[in-house]
Amino acid sequence: MTTNLTKPISTMLLIAILIVTIGAEVLLYLTRYSYMASTLYDAVMVSSLFIGWKLFHRLGPQHPKRPRQLMLQFTGAFLLFFLGSMLVNVYSNTMFEDFSTDYNMYVQDYTAIQSDEVVDVGDPVMEPIVSFFEKVDSVGYDLYTDALAGLEEVWRLAYLILLLVVFKKIFARRWEKGSRDIFVMAALFITSILFGIDHTLGMEQTWEIRIGAIVTFANMGFLFGIILLWTRNLWVTVLVHALYDITATLSWYYIEYAVELFTLGVLVVHLLLLTLENIAQRRLKRQMGNIDLANS
Repeated sequence: MTTNLTKPISTMLLIAILIVTIGAEVLLYLTRYSYMASTLYDAVMVSSLFIGWKLFHRLGPQHPKRPRQLMLQFTGAFLLFFLGSMLVNVYSNTMFEDFSTDYNMYVQDYTAIQSDEVVDVGDPVMEPIVSFFEKVDSVGYDLYTDALAGLEEVWRLAYLILLLVVFKKIFARRWEKGSRDIFVMAALFITSILFGIDHTLGMEQTWEIRIGAIVTFANMGFLFGIILLWTRNLWVTVLVHALYDITATLSWYYIEYAVELFTLGVLVVHLLLLTLENIAQRRLKRQMGNIDLANS
């Protein structure tokens, strides 16, 4: 996999990688001062969708998978992230009480803002219509930003490629020896830390809260990185990230326990698909056995 990730990069692709990684981080920091920076950051995230098409093949040979196998890959990855995120949340609640309290207050305040919005347009006929579109805008924007969050996995893959190329140049002798797993894990660790730091760039809080946020989101980022390397499928990882964020947002102020309910549905689908896949595999083995008997 490392050989594919570090294949020669064209100048245009290198520029695109730098924009998606370092450029995105600069814009994310500037969002605390500039609305324009926020708009440009969203634009970079949208453009990363197209950059992802240029990069996802570098994860390794993409063996053809049947739709059921792809679904199993997604459901397994989502369940893995859900279980891992539960452990991360328990750890953060125990070790970083200031961050956990601050984050819970943020969720409560955000929920209250969404729930208490009252539209007064001075026209009783137009008021329900305006109120409806206000709610559509609110929900739509949340879903939009959550979907864009999934494309942060393109950011991760781009960073992995960039870091591995740097490692290949700096540690040429070690690289040529063939022991490259350490470089992949180092790149994964660095991107996870950066993922955690990026979630604090737009906030102005005490260092106690920031450290808690960095550690918590770095652990989440590490989980996403593990899923990316395990599945070797960028788009499965993007989908897991986006859907988790969407259900988490829905659970804040639309559907209580949306994450847990969605995960339960994923578990049921996973078990059903796993059963069907096992039946298909046994049937294929019997067919192959019958062919061998016929040829013997």
